[in-house]
Amino acid sequence: MRIAIVTDSTAYLTPEERERYNIHMIPLSVNLEDGSYEEEVEITSSEFYDKVRNQKQFPKTTQPPVGKFVELFTELSKNYDDVISIHLSSGISGTLQGAMQAGQMVEGINVHVFDSEVSCSPQGFFVIKAAELAQQGATVEQILSTLEEMKSTMDEYFVVDDLAHLQRGGRLSSAAALVGGLLQVKPILTFENKVIVPFEKIRTKKKALRRVEEVFANAVQQHDQLKAVVIHANCEEEGREWMNQLAESYPNVEFSFSYFGPVIGTHLGEGSLGLGWVKKI
Repeated sequence: MRIAIVTDSTAYLTPEERERYNIHMIPLSVNLEDGSYEEEVEITSSEFYDKVRNQKQFPKTTQPPVGKFVELFTELSKNYDDVISIHLSSGISGTLQGAMQAGQMVEGINVHVFDSEVSCSPQGFFVIKAAELAQQGATVEQILSTLEEMKSTMDEYFVVDDLAHLQRGGRLSSAAALVGGLLQVKPILTFENKVIVPFEKIRTKKKALRRVEEVFANAVQQHDQLKAVVIHANCEEEGREWMNQLAESYPNVEFSFSYFGPVIGTHLGEGSLGLGWVKKI
C-alpha cells in the first residue's frame, strides 16, 4: 500500500522539507494590484510584504481551484493507492472542501482529507508526521489516528501588530479597530472550533507576548515533551529574539522557526508574531 501526502501552501514547509518527505503541495493565491500570485510558487513572503506596503488596495486571497486537486490526485493515482490530504482549518478557507470534492471526482485512488483546524507551521507538524509514518509503512488508519491524537495537544496563538488588517479582511469591526488603535491594544488570537477568535486584548506587544508565554508554560507543565514553533510576519529579527528567549527558558522543548506567508499574512499583517506547539508523538 503506497500512501501519498498532500498539503496546501499555508503549511509553509520549506522546499527541502517537501522534497525530503515527498510531500505534494497545492498553492493558495493572493490577489494584488498587479495580478494574482500563487504563494510559495510565484511570490515569496518578503516580496509580498514589499508589494503590499506600496499599494492602496487591500489584497485578497483565493483558495485553489478544484481542478488543481483533480489534476494532482489523477497524477498520484498512477503510483499510489491512497492520498492523505491535510489542509488549513475549514473554518477559515474552503481549501479542504475543494480537496474533498476533487477526491470524489478521481477514480483509482482513495483520498482521505484531514482538517488540521489550524494553519501555518502547526499545520506543517501534521503533514511531516503523516509523511514520516507513510515512509515507515504505517497504514492510512494508523496515520489518521496519530494525527487525531496530535490534534488534542495542538495550540497556536498570534499577537497581531496592527488591527487594521483584521478589520479590512472582515475579521474585526471598524469601531473595534479604531478603539484598538487609540488604546494601542494588541489582540492575542487563537483557533477555536476551526475559526480564528480573540483570546485576550493586551495593551502592549511585549505584554501580549508574555501572556502567550504564560499559556505556553502551562502546556509545558502539562505535557512532558513538546515541539514548538515561533512564526513571524516579516519581522525575523524580533521573532528569532523571542524564540531564543523561549529556548533558553524551556530547554526541553524542540523549537523551530517559520513565517506567515502571503495568504495568512494578508489577514494578520506585517509585524505579527505567533507561537504554536504540539506534544511529541
